[in-house]
Amino acid sequence: MSISQTPALPLEAPADLPRTLGALRASGHRHVSVKEELRANLVARMRAGQDRFPGVVGYEDTVAPELERALLAGHDVVLLGERGQGKTRLLRSLVGLLDEWTPVIEGSELNEHPYAPLTPASRRRVAAEGEDLPVAWLHRSLRYGEKLATPDTSVGDLIGDVDPVKVAEGRALGDPETIHFGLVPRTNRGVFAINELPDLAERIQVSLLNVLEERDIQVRGYQLRLPLDLLLVASANPEDYTNRGRIITPLKDRFGAEVRTHYPLEVSLEVDLVRQEAATVAEVPGHLLEVLARFTRAVRESPAVDPASGVSARFAIAAAETVSAAALRRHALSGERTEPVARVGDLHTVVSVLGGKVEFEQGEEGREIEVLEHLLRTAIAETYRSLLGGAELSGFSELVTDGRTIETGDLVPAERLLEQVGKVHGLSQVLERLGLEDATPGRAASGVEFVLESLHLTRRLDKLVLDDGRTVYGS
Repeated sequence: MSISQTPALPLEAPADLPRTLGALRASGHRHVSVKEELRANLVARMRAGQDRFPGVVGYEDTVAPELERALLAGHDVVLLGERGQGKTRLLRSLVGLLDEWTPVIEGSELNEHPYAPLTPASRRRVAAEGEDLPVAWLHRSLRYGEKLATPDTSVGDLIGDVDPVKVAEGRALGDPETIHFGLVPRTNRGVFAINELPDLAERIQVSLLNVLEERDIQVRGYQLRLPLDLLLVASANPEDYTNRGRIITPLKDRFGAEVRTHYPLEVSLEVDLVRQEAATVAEVPGHLLEVLARFTRAVRESPAVDPASGVSARFAIAAAETVSAAALRRHALSGERTEPVARVGDLHTVVSVLGGKVEFEQGEEGREIEVLEHLLRTAIAETYRSLLGGAELSGFSELVTDGRTIETGDLVPAERLLEQVGKVHGLSQVLERLGLEDATPGRAASGVEFVLESLHLTRRLDKLVLDDGRTVYGS
């Protein structure tokens, strides 16, 4: 469920590619439709065992096979899913299944293939210039178009409209060449995506009917027989798509496939997604990423949260970035001498900073922070049982015997925390099970604080949070 970084666009096509129509014919180039091109490249990747949708996490056994079948069938596709399920990323990844370079008539507005000119102007050029017709090459990264559907989107934006400049130049209103083409025809021979399709006004949805079925366009009474060659894909929220009836039935009927997306099915996949996507400014150890993943899933499943709104994967990603920022702040203010590493105490910043990203059920007003804090404590306890269940922790319990206490907080450096702890029986085993074998002071402090918090949550250790932000663990 994720979008890898867009590669830098190549400056120019390789020099050995044909540059005229005659040279293109001589090279043996064969013209195939976009859907045939996608099918052939998808089959080639499958046979080679390559990743078909790079950067997309958690869909290998569920969504990906359904989307592959739709592409192999040559169907236009709607992805149905709640917010933050990687629908847009998945749509953008389809560009990677196109040929790296494809020939176009040089200067063509609609990326017309030299063998199949669409517009009257291009047909005249082919007739006049013949085999000397100049050929340009288009990179696949430029063969993707995208529009976020909004209520103010017009037919002109998507399909086209009469261009007053061309009319002013002396062309008659009845001349089809007075039309300025919209986004859809300009993505001819590529992939065009409409995000949040149900948000399009119904009269605008009507304009897509011919594009999907007859593959031509109509603008202000003109019926232009332009056999567009493209894959039309869209995303939608299931509630908008099926319950509210905000998409017209004929348009639904014209999409060949509906593919349901979902949130990560397992905690490990949620962790992988956060690890891949989060731009952290300090190290966030794996056990804290698991806490955030479990916390996100708990919020998503909580009866106090509106299930129709969904809890986006961006929530977990932003949480990891917030926790890392808290670690960097402590590092800067406390004078830590080693690299900043996040600790359990940093997790609580997520509740106050990201609470606004969650939509609660009516009747939960005033309890939002309380609910989130309870779910976070539950996530910490579950992670403790998952990673340290059965571990020997008596050495940590003995740290606070005879009235001793251990103080930590967002201004207590790692070195100071470790000085208070000293040598602890079982610490090396704990760090190993948490994946912190290469124990720098920051990582060791992160492991120690996680154990102290876990002992508190399992009622084996008292904890007091002071007004100045310090946390004191004791018996």
